[in-house]
Amino acid sequence: MASLVYLMRRWREKIRSSTPLHVVGLAEILAIFGLIASLIYLLSFFGIAFVQSVVSSNDEEEDFLPHSKTTAPSQCSLLGPSPTEVPSEKLPEEDEEIVSMVLAGKMPSYLLESKLGDCRRAAGIRRVVLTRMTGRNLEGLPLDGFDYESILGQCCELPIGYVQLPVGIAGPLVLDGRQYYVPMATTEGCLVASTNRGCKAIAESGGAISMVLRDGMTRAPAVRFPSARRAAELKAFVESPENFDTLSVIFNRSSRFARLQGVHCAIAGRNLYMRFTCSTGDAMGMNMVSKGVQNVLDFLQNDFPDMDVITISGNFCSDKKPAAVNWIEGRGKSVVCEAVIKEEVVKRVLKTNVQSLVELNTIKNLAGSAVAGSLGGFNAHASNIVSAIFIATGQDPAQNVESSHCITMLEGINDGRDLHISVTMPSIEVGTVGGGTQLASQAACLDLLGVKGSNVSTPGANARLLATVVAGGVLAGELSLLSAQAAGHLVKSHMKYNRSTKDITN
Repeated sequence: MASLVYLMRRWREKIRSSTPLHVVGLAEILAIFGLIASLIYLLSFFGIAFVQSVVSSNDEEEDFLPHSKTTAPSQCSLLGPSPTEVPSEKLPEEDEEIVSMVLAGKMPSYLLESKLGDCRRAAGIRRVVLTRMTGRNLEGLPLDGFDYESILGQCCELPIGYVQLPVGIAGPLVLDGRQYYVPMATTEGCLVASTNRGCKAIAESGGAISMVLRDGMTRAPAVRFPSARRAAELKAFVESPENFDTLSVIFNRSSRFARLQGVHCAIAGRNLYMRFTCSTGDAMGMNMVSKGVQNVLDFLQNDFPDMDVITISGNFCSDKKPAAVNWIEGRGKSVVCEAVIKEEVVKRVLKTNVQSLVELNTIKNLAGSAVAGSLGGFNAHASNIVSAIFIATGQDPAQNVESSHCITMLEGINDGRDLHISVTMPSIEVGTVGGGTQLASQAACLDLLGVKGSNVSTPGANARLLATVVAGGVLAGELSLLSAQAAGHLVKSHMKYNRSTKDITN
C-alpha cells in the first residue's frame, strides 16, 4: 500500500512538471517491485477460493444453482451395458410384443426407459413382465400418479410403482424462537400424536433452543502398503499441519462448496484408513466428499507410488453402520437441543411429575442402555422420529443408523420443580438438495419447514436448520414417550391407536 501511495505522488509531480512518466529513478523502481510483490501475496492469500471455483468441476454443485439446460441422467452402470453398447433394434409399437421380448430375454428390462423414451410406459411394461414371471398380483401397488422421469438415473432403478406412506404433522414445534410444523412419514400409530404432545409441552414452556456444534461429512478410504512403516509415513504426512494447505487445495477442486476441514488416520497393520472431513454446503455430501478424496488419492500416488488403494470407503467413515467414531467425533451435523418444561406443564400435559421422569431416564436410557452395551443408543426412541422425518423430507433412510445416535438427559431444576431435558445428537446426516429431496412430495415437506433447496446467501444454512428441526422433533418425542412410560400409559395408548381391526385376509 505504501508503494502505491508513493508512486501515485511521484507520478502526480511528474505530470505537473511535464516530466515523462517512463523516466524512473531507483526509488521508483524499488516501489514498483514492492507493489508487484504485494499483489502476488494478496492473490495467493485471498485468491485460493476464487481460483478453485474456476478450475473445479461443477458437477456436484448443479443442485445448488439454477439450471439453464436439462440433460438426461445417465444410467446406473451396475445394471449392465449402456444403451449405446447394446445393438440397436427397433421396438414394436405394441406393449404386448415388448413384454414378450423382455420375457424371452431379447430386451433387457433396464433398457426400457432409454429405448422407449417414456418412463411411465417402461414401468408399466416391467410391471406386467414381473407379474407374469412370478404369478403374483400387484394391484395394491400404485402405478399411476407418479413422475417417473424425476427418479431416472437419480433415485431408483427398475421401477414398477411406488409405495404410499401417510404423512402426519407434529407441531407447532417452537424452536429458537420460530414455529415449525414437522412432517413425519410413518405407519406406526401414536408416533405423530406422541411427538405432537411433546411439541405442545415444549411450546407451553417457552420453546426449545438448539445449537449446531459441528458440520462436516466424512469419507475414509482404505489403502495398503508393503509395510506398516510405510503406512505410518503416509499417516504422518497427511496429518501434518504443514501439509494441510496443499491437501486442502487438491481436495477442494472437487466442488466450490467442498472445503476440507481435517484428516484423521488409523492404522491396522500395513493398512491405513484416512478419515477426511469436509463441509458440503446444503448437500448431505457423500458424492462431494468422495470426489475430493479421489483427488487427494491421485495426488498422493505420485509421492507414494507403493500405495495400493483398496477402496474409496474403508468403513472408518462410518456410513450407515453404528460406529464409535461417529458417536465420538461426529459426522454430518452435531446438534444439541434443550428445553425447560414447567412443573405445571409436566403435570397437566404430560400427566406425570418431574421426579418420576428423571428417575425413569436414569434407569432406562442411561443405566439400561449401558447394561445392553448400547452404542449411541442412550435414548428412548430417537430413531422413530429421525426415520419419519427422513422419509418425509427425502433423506437417505439408511443413514438413520448413525443419525439416531442420541443421549437424552433429564434433570430437575429450580429446586426440582421444573424439568430440564436435552438431546445430544453427534451425527445427523441431512441435506436439502440432491437425492430424494428433489421429488415433488419430499420437496413439499422441505418447503413446509422453509428449507427447500439451497441457501444462496449462506450455503449450508438450510441443511443445518433441518438438522436442528430433527433434533427438536426428537426432543419432543423423547419427552412424550418417557412421560407415557412414567405414567403407565404406553400400553394403553398403543392398544387403542396402534391396532388395526380391518380384515386383510381376503
